[in-house]
Amino acid sequence: MTGQPSRPPRRSALLRTTTVVAAAVPLCTAGWFGWQALDHSSPAGAAASAPAAPSTPSTPGESAGPTSATPEAPPSSAAPTGTPSAGTPPTTAAPTTAPTGDLAGRTIVLDPGHNPGNFSHPTEINRQVDVGNGHKECDTTGTETNAGYTEADYTLDVTRRARALLTARGAKVVMVQDGDRPWGPCVDERARAGADAHADVALSVHGDGGPASGSGFHVIMPAKVVAGKADNSAIVEPSHRLGLLLRDRFHAATGEPYADYIADQGLDTRSDLGGLNLSAVPKVFIECGNMRNSADARRMTDPQWRQQAAQGISDALAAFLTTH
Repeated sequence: MTGQPSRPPRRSALLRTTTVVAAAVPLCTAGWFGWQALDHSSPAGAAASAPAAPSTPSTPGESAGPTSATPEAPPSSAAPTGTPSAGTPPTTAAPTTAPTGDLAGRTIVLDPGHNPGNFSHPTEINRQVDVGNGHKECDTTGTETNAGYTEADYTLDVTRRARALLTARGAKVVMVQDGDRPWGPCVDERARAGADAHADVALSVHGDGGPASGSGFHVIMPAKVVAGKADNSAIVEPSHRLGLLLRDRFHAATGEPYADYIADQGLDTRSDLGGLNLSAVPKVFIECGNMRNSADARRMTDPQWRQQAAQGISDALAAFLTTH
């Protein structure tokens, strides 16, 4: 985060690895094969004391330490090639046209993952919170590109762009945080935001911190969780419908391929994310690309590509709200 004298290595967030442990986002810890256990945080009951940070892939709510010291090439200004695997919109895709006012009366919650201030608040973000079937860290720092573009900055930029597109279509858009909070909020508060806003749908935006050799995006959908304070039974089916729409619209808008290092055809279903376990409205997460991969990093640091990402997100949310 800007203003830090020296930023500690990032912790992973969508990977299911361990939590912050000694000195530490955007938009950890134990190694790639431990990633199956995490959310925005650490395994239940993990200690939340001194922040620390080895490098590994990131998942929502965690950040990953750099896997390479070599910065990615500067963002490309070249025109789209039309090849999906190249991360540009297919040449056959027609520009999206959005009828004005078609989302009037609908409320959408956008949740930019992490917070640029999290690095300055390790004690607060490492606090354990109840997510129904376990305990997770309040929040994490997120990942970053090799050149230092943070996940938290990425997620704020893309969600603000999506907010503008959705507002233009008549929707009321509520941001869980807009760079106006010193840290967090915690994952349980992020989950409550949909119900608090009486929203029709919610979406959490992230950038992943996967293995440097992996690329692509994926959408995370909720598994059914009925445990402790969590009961997301009512939102599982509509969330899965939203997940399919988001996968297809995001790919059409950006040309970004499905992640080749996780998930099945761009989709992943998880029961360990507090933001999904505790949500009372349909909600999914999107990992827009792998910030630890040089090709994905070039795209994600390009403002034109981020506008395409916002377009894909807004198209999916609009389709969800106008087709059911």
